[in-house]
Amino acid sequence: MEVKLWNDKRERELLESLADLYAIIKATEKLERAYVRDLVSAADYEADCLKLISQFNSLSSSLAGVVTIPRFVQAYRLDCPAALNRLVQSGVPATVELRAATASSSAPASTAASASAIAQCVQSFITAMDAVKLNMLANDQVRPLLHDLSTSMGKLGTVLPPDFEGKVKVNEWLAKLHKMGAGDELTEQQARQLNFDLDSAYSAFMASLPTAGFEIIVHPRWEG
Repeated sequence: MEVKLWNDKRERELLESLADLYAIIKATEKLERAYVRDLVSAADYEADCLKLISQFNSLSSSLAGVVTIPRFVQAYRLDCPAALNRLVQSGVPATVELRAATASSSAPASTAASASAIAQCVQSFITAMDAVKLNMLANDQVRPLLHDLSTSMGKLGTVLPPDFEGKVKVNEWLAKLHKMGAGDELTEQQARQLNFDLDSAYSAFMASLPTAGFEIIVHPRWEG
């Protein structure tokens, strides 16, 4: 006897999203354990972790109001403490946390940016870049994300110089968006340029942090 798991397209898409969420959490748990055991390089770990965090954030947003992460974990009996710490609590790879801590401890106490502030800036970059990649191009979608990114960079004290190119570019985009209506959308060319500017700014930001003895990588050009 055939058992139907869904009654319509909407239910099928929901089940597929839940299956993807399950897979992301399990994959992150395996990646975290592999990194702790030194079975994966720091560069490979960071690239894969950034991708999983991005996918998790996008999927969590689409499932908001349908299911919460704690209820999902309980319902499917997921024993993935490392993944939940990385995806829900931290939101950035362990390698980024380490560089953030190194930057914080090496700067003067009066001006040092906290590790959490650097981690928050990384999250703001990832969120903004993901939004553009997902074609969230309306002014009222893009502008708040760039504002959050600008605020995050502003909290970094001496880690970033006042004339840091990323700050300048983001502020230029905010000025452009300020002149647009809430529902106005970026053109294809504008979206491409914004994606390039954010990617370049993120790479420069990561390069400004101490290496802490391992290779620094830039934001991966994700496929798909």
